[in-house]
Amino acid sequence: MNDETYTPPKVWKWNDQDGGKWTKINRPISGATHEKTLPIGKNPLQLYSLATPNGVKVTVLLEELIELGITDAEYDAYLINIGEGDQFGSDFVAINPNSKIPALLDTSTEVPTRVFESGAILVYLAEKFQLFLPTEPGARAECMSWLFWQMGSAPYLGGGFGHFYSYAPIKIEYCIDRFSMEVKRQLDVLDKNLTERQFLCGDDYNISDIAVYSWYGSLVVNTLYDAQEFLDTASYKNVSRWANEIQSRPAVLRGQRVNKTWGPEEEQMSERHHADDFKISS
Repeated sequence: MNDETYTPPKVWKWNDQDGGKWTKINRPISGATHEKTLPIGKNPLQLYSLATPNGVKVTVLLEELIELGITDAEYDAYLINIGEGDQFGSDFVAINPNSKIPALLDTSTEVPTRVFESGAILVYLAEKFQLFLPTEPGARAECMSWLFWQMGSAPYLGGGFGHFYSYAPIKIEYCIDRFSMEVKRQLDVLDKNLTERQFLCGDDYNISDIAVYSWYGSLVVNTLYDAQEFLDTASYKNVSRWANEIQSRPAVLRGQRVNKTWGPEEEQMSERHHADDFKISS
């Protein structure tokens, strides 16, 4: 790579280039690279994931359900190490042909049900247990709008800003500026929406809050990309208030630990099989 103007070829070809920390997880083809059997535990729900923002969405919702006493929401969470290529194993690809975490297998149905894409998993679980998703048409539409806003916006935050600001092997001013501008616009959208609302859709906490918090809340109150100062996230007062309120929920604190293998040891839990696992690891 150099500072000269790049002229795209007529036909793009993949070169195995250095793309930073996550180089090995990206390739222009799909499918399994190796045979690998996934474990299956005793609980109704089997989750194969990692504690990235997309993975945290699902574990937070599951912990919220369990917090309410929904025993059928008990789950086994198995670690998928994307840095080692676990997502390209044959069993994982059979659940998620897109080879991205998280992936869910519901063994309580007559034929085990696979669900992939974090937003789809949130909707599936919320509908299955009839919680954290409004049923009144207008309220449901508002919830789904914010959920899909996050699904459409996060690629700019994670794949764009996060990549070029934190992971790219070189710092490219144009790329960082372009994605910083968009991320700050998104934070402004959230901040204005939360001016007179406790949660994204009003007075009630739902799956849209869980989804958006996992990305934008983590950006503001946690250490996602270590970019709080750079993006001046403290200036988004309403987002900060909302994120801190969600961060204080016991189920959120538990959900953030599941399938986490970095950071302080007391915040890690590579696998999760029972609610008592949190007591043992504390």
